[in-house]
Amino acid sequence: MSGSRYQTSYAEGRALLRTRGQRLLYGALAVALVAAPFVLPTFYVGEAAFIFIMCIASLGLMTLTGFTGQVSLGQAAFLSIGAYTHAQLLTLGLPLPLSLLAAGAVAGLAGLLVGLPAIRVSGLHLAVVTLAFAIVTEHVMGRWKSVTGGHGGLAVPDPMLFGLSLGAPRPFYFLCLAVLGLVLWMLLNLMRSATGRAFVGVRDSEAAAQGLGIHVARTKVLAFVVSATVSGVAGALLAHQTQFITPEGFGLALSLQLVLMVFIGGMGSLRGAIFGALLIGMLPSLISLMKPLLPARIGSQFGLELFVYGAVLVFFVLLEPRGINGRWLRIRGALDEFPLRQRLGFKRQKAYMRSERA
Repeated sequence: MSGSRYQTSYAEGRALLRTRGQRLLYGALAVALVAAPFVLPTFYVGEAAFIFIMCIASLGLMTLTGFTGQVSLGQAAFLSIGAYTHAQLLTLGLPLPLSLLAAGAVAGLAGLLVGLPAIRVSGLHLAVVTLAFAIVTEHVMGRWKSVTGGHGGLAVPDPMLFGLSLGAPRPFYFLCLAVLGLVLWMLLNLMRSATGRAFVGVRDSEAAAQGLGIHVARTKVLAFVVSATVSGVAGALLAHQTQFITPEGFGLALSLQLVLMVFIGGMGSLRGAIFGALLIGMLPSLISLMKPLLPARIGSQFGLELFVYGAVLVFFVLLEPRGINGRWLRIRGALDEFPLRQRLGFKRQKAYMRSERA
């Protein structure tokens, strides 16, 4: 009996959806996501597909920065490698699933080449190394005209699966949603494995991780490879979203957007990566909707989007450093313990006040 109880509790501890409420909530979310393209206008279906792509890219960077503690300012370079690889392979006639896998594999190889020398540095120096890699990659893509088309750009063929075109907004929406679900499922299982725990251990303390038998250098390089692979797949889908890719589309601005997604969403959480991508991905559309409502002198100002991005970043740095996921956990905890949480909080506050008076 004791052995069966142990196995049951162990299985429940590793379950992704542990309670009935979670299963109902995520089930309702899945139904809503499937029904959304049949209800929303075509424009918003395309915007939702773009947000799904940003969610995939954000998950890739979260694996590297949020779970392993390695700062990267050049994540857009891996997206560009995946995008150009995917476009060339589709032009050569490779099927869509194999082309997506190959795009991720080539980007992962680039992550390996960057990760090997980058493990010798950390912090700001690592950020500078990844930034330099992004700048070099952008220049290479701009000058390698025979493969990338140079600064003139490269047309991307429509995604085809079993002879059917997935280039229309609704089929492409479901393609991005399916890839996002697969990537999220794989990363969830990775983070629950010994490899994921090694990532977190290296992030928290390299010395302690090495003392526990974790190969720190190998873990760091593996995090680079996983992050670059996921980003390469996101870049392949982004190529279909834009239908025409140029090196300028994968510049520093995209890398900074991904860093904002990870930080604002909440470091060290895959859910936070999704939250951050949702917020940053929807900001341009929200700003466009708000401009007609603002005074003409403000709405016509150049750089309004950068100001909003900066204001959002300052807001989270000052008021919610744990990100959107941290706030979500607090709200969920308060709802789970209501009304006991309020009473206990009131008692703690009164005790604190008495100590201050004393």
